[in-house]
Amino acid sequence: MKPATHTFYADVVQRVIENVASHLDEALELDTMAEQACLSRFHFHRVFRGMVGETPMELVRRLRLERAAWRLLHTDRPVTAIAFDAGYDTHEAFTRAFRDCYAKPPSEFRLGKRARIELAAPCGVHFSADGGIPRFIPRDSGGRTMEVKIDEYPELRVGTVRHIGPYIQINEAFERLGEIAGPARLFEKPGALMVALFHDDPDSVPADQLRSDAAVVVPDDTRLPDGMTEQRIPAGEYASTVHIGPYEQLGDVWARFMGEWLPASGRRMNGGASYEVYYNTPMDTPKDKLRTEIRIPLARA
Repeated sequence: MKPATHTFYADVVQRVIENVASHLDEALELDTMAEQACLSRFHFHRVFRGMVGETPMELVRRLRLERAAWRLLHTDRPVTAIAFDAGYDTHEAFTRAFRDCYAKPPSEFRLGKRARIELAAPCGVHFSADGGIPRFIPRDSGGRTMEVKIDEYPELRVGTVRHIGPYIQINEAFERLGEIAGPARLFEKPGALMVALFHDDPDSVPADQLRSDAAVVVPDDTRLPDGMTEQRIPAGEYASTVHIGPYEQLGDVWARFMGEWLPASGRRMNGGASYEVYYNTPMDTPKDKLRTEIRIPLARA
């Protein structure tokens, strides 16, 4: 494993953390962050969340609240002004968020001169009045040792049905896919696989605008019925891991895979598509027996 490759993602994430922590009042340049990591915006967020335990926006919100707590204890700045600095439009919204994190409203917290400002954060990065930013602690929840295979896959031709909305509701697109592909007997074709493609970052794109596709792999000589769109998943080297269990746990699997296994593997992703493959469905399988494979495209070593 090349040391430069091994530390690449950790160094990129550290630079992003330092940029965020030293510019808390500025808008996040998400596209720039992703470009620094040579990743799509979507993949960058999965790597960052997996390594840090927070998304960039969650990191910003927490550090702003910690800064607000410090200002309450060490300055006479009005609570309303501190609330605006923390990114809240109203005193009431700030008070609710602050109470949720510190178990006290801002005015009461201000009276506790010895109160701690640090909120729980496994990455170990907190607001510091002197501007110091420590090296973050990469999250380790077992992802480094998860079972992963690296294989060559051919180009896959897929017939898709688009879903716009929360990813958790992609089952609606799969229902439409079944209504179209079933009568056309596409699921009976050689090499048929059920696949899901996700195109947007759910941490930066509104839930009602997220784009994803329910898809089935089809042979090149198969005519797609009306209502389906052709896409191609590029050939190449992919890393894959299999999750057995409920779909609701897949977000955590993605975080461990891309935020822990990938940085520790010494490999980098390329710009291709990541996707999920479903080997059974909730229609005929208990939730704890659902079998889902996650594949991410790798750059050549």
